[in-house]
Amino acid sequence: MKKTLLSAAFLLLCALLSAQQSALNSAPDLHQSHPHYTIDSTIVNASRAQSGTPVTSTEIKREQLSRAGTMTSLPMLLSLQPSVVATNEGGTGLGYSQMRVRGSDATRINVNINGITLNDAESQKVFWVNIPAIAGFLESVQLQRGAGTSVNGAGAFGATLNMSTLGAAENPYAKVALSGGSWLTGSTTVGAGTGRGKSGLSLDMNYSYNTTEGYIRNAFARLHSAYAALGWLRSSDSFRLNWIMGKQRSGITWLGIPADMLESDRRYNPAGEYSDGSGNVLYYDNETDNYLQNHLQAIWVHQFSPHLSMSATFNYTRGAGYYENYKAGKKFSDYGLSEQLVGGVSYKRSDVIVRQQMENNNFAATANLKYSGEGFFLLGNISWSLYDGDHYGNVIWAKYNENIPEDWRWYLNRGLKKDLSGFLRGEGAVFGGKLHLYGDIQYRNVNYVLSGIDKDFVALDKDFIYNFFNPKGGVSWKFDGRSAAYASLAVAHKEPSRSDIKEAIKAGEGERILPERMLDWEFGYNYTSPVFAFSANIYLMEYCNQLLETGKITEVGYRVKENVERSYRRGIELSAGWQALRSLRFDANIALSRNRITECNLWVDRYDNPDEWNPMPQAMQRVENGEILMSPPIVGMAMATWSPLDKLSFSLRGKYVGKQYYDNTSSDERSLSAYTVFSADVHYKWKNIGISIYADNLLNHKYVADAWVYRATFADGSADYIEAGFFPQAGFNLLLKLEYGF
Repeated sequence: MKKTLLSAAFLLLCALLSAQQSALNSAPDLHQSHPHYTIDSTIVNASRAQSGTPVTSTEIKREQLSRAGTMTSLPMLLSLQPSVVATNEGGTGLGYSQMRVRGSDATRINVNINGITLNDAESQKVFWVNIPAIAGFLESVQLQRGAGTSVNGAGAFGATLNMSTLGAAENPYAKVALSGGSWLTGSTTVGAGTGRGKSGLSLDMNYSYNTTEGYIRNAFARLHSAYAALGWLRSSDSFRLNWIMGKQRSGITWLGIPADMLESDRRYNPAGEYSDGSGNVLYYDNETDNYLQNHLQAIWVHQFSPHLSMSATFNYTRGAGYYENYKAGKKFSDYGLSEQLVGGVSYKRSDVIVRQQMENNNFAATANLKYSGEGFFLLGNISWSLYDGDHYGNVIWAKYNENIPEDWRWYLNRGLKKDLSGFLRGEGAVFGGKLHLYGDIQYRNVNYVLSGIDKDFVALDKDFIYNFFNPKGGVSWKFDGRSAAYASLAVAHKEPSRSDIKEAIKAGEGERILPERMLDWEFGYNYTSPVFAFSANIYLMEYCNQLLETGKITEVGYRVKENVERSYRRGIELSAGWQALRSLRFDANIALSRNRITECNLWVDRYDNPDEWNPMPQAMQRVENGEILMSPPIVGMAMATWSPLDKLSFSLRGKYVGKQYYDNTSSDERSLSAYTVFSADVHYKWKNIGISIYADNLLNHKYVADAWVYRATFADGSADYIEAGFFPQAGFNLLLKLEYGF
């Protein structure tokens, strides 16, 4: 407890003495020597906040993105932003990563690239492992916390992540980067560009291959990513054709590790574990997740006049993949198969290997029209998308097999989702530019159709239609050239995800699952001077029918949810910083929050006894003013950067994450301790050669960043059954990065 208080006090002190990280980017760019032209980002990224827009946001520029370790996924790169907690299943920065913003999980964070939604239409998540090394071809990232401005796709209930890909370079260039470090990590990145020619044409290409064996067993990853952009700029028109590819093969890690292994073997992973006939413990060596995803974007921008411009974007995404599991002692009936007679013996059960697969196509189109005058603009947007996805499972091997057809398919279901939306947004300055007014109104129609049977043979035939109206508005006031304040109010709605709907249908409550609604109040103050900057904002995120986890978990790690009538997230975020000397800078932020379920009924699975496990009606647990899971009340960061030479810089960072509960019962028995992690990096550039060293978890702290739990009670009074998975993070580790470019 004493360490926790000292860490929190240290972070708060730094927040009051340092400069806001996003406000002071005065350090020279040591890695980016080729400036890029970009398409009008105000048009293409219509969801981006402008300098006077009264929403809470931070901007991560190209120079900051280029300083990141090649092995670092984007969520880990953003972990130093206010209210952000990033975790990795394998314990390192590569592979399955995720982030929470203000405690909100991936399904509540809208992610878009060049204005096109990147979130999977059904799960509403972004699987960052499918787009590895994406930071290498991004121009900038804007993180809006809260409801933010209107976006295409599922509504932002915690944050919006707006990403822009690189534009054409001014001159021809080529680059290569090699990385290597702990846990047998390695990376090779190559890129080249023609620069923009006299005809206005340009071509840029980037390829990266990342590999690691991971911290825990079977956390290996083999990740490919590629980016190519063909651009044309002429007079009042620009056109860009982008191709983004991600291919991943990684070991399954989503089960976590049991509590009793945290002390004895933190690198243990039960995935693929089975026993042979002699009782020897073995591991299936192809317990893997595999996915290939291609994105093709065509973007056109036209300037009709100095005041009127428009853009149109068409996107096609094709995804296909599977995960493969070894299942020990499974019933043949679970796969729609009859008993197998082998050698005169009839078998009801067998070890099997299954592949659960998906294929999907997503078409999206969006158009923006902007009229701007002196001190104001009006922006209209219309967007449409169609998602068509198949889910199916095959038995590819069985230990006892008499007549099972090859690649026996035991289930197939389909999801078809149509999304049509439009918004009108206006901003303008009055009273000599001191008062900035903002208004934003959106309508969204979602039609989601499920058909076919799931893996347990339950029919999923259901049609859901949602209509949402999302108004937003706010004001900001400039006191002088250095300080300003803002206030905004936004209404946001979000439909349930595929898994939410699936579980509701199976429970016979498909009609009862409701969309979520949030009312988001934001109040902020910013101060910026040449050497000092400070910002503070208060947020009140009030939810109606928020979908929250009940404690039950599926075999692939999905946490079943149900509507909670009232809940909220309220907090204050402080960001600050100080350019103490020309060569010395401090940055810090801290978020203090209260995340509560006003009242709800949680349900616990109930069985007759632990020997027979015959199901009985669930047991109810009443929760009042309970803490929302994985929502730490304190999150903070402090960083010092020293640049003794123009080509040399050192950085030391500390990240603090407070105590978290991994279910919604607020039980200390199901909580994760607060942790503080320190990291450092060194960057040096000599002519066209760059050298970087990254050191993470400097104190080799053994901490757990995420967890899940499943509980069951018994009618005969036996002790509760508790199954949990924990995700320990790697200890001290190093990474060396070498770059050469011309």
